Amino acid sequence: MVKIITMLVLFFSLAFGAININKANSAQLQNLNGIGPTKAQEIIKYRKAHGGFKSVDELVNVKGIGPMTMKKLKSQVSIR
Repeated sequence: MVKIITMLVLFFSLAFGAININKANSAQLQNLNGIGPTKAQEIIKYRKAHGGFKSVDELVNVKGIGPMTMKKLKSQVSIR
């Protein structure tokens, strides 16, 4: 079931464009692979503290997001 949901999220991300991490709310961020409520809140917290993301690669600076999670997210997110 989890694999099906993951595939659907990936499909819709590719079909409808990446999620803008500078504008997405918590619910939208939770649609990303590996992002739950806690990490979504950390993304929003980081975004507010730093005036938004200048690069998608900045996600590794968010508490709880390391290189492996970043690798999964990179194709699903944008800053535009």
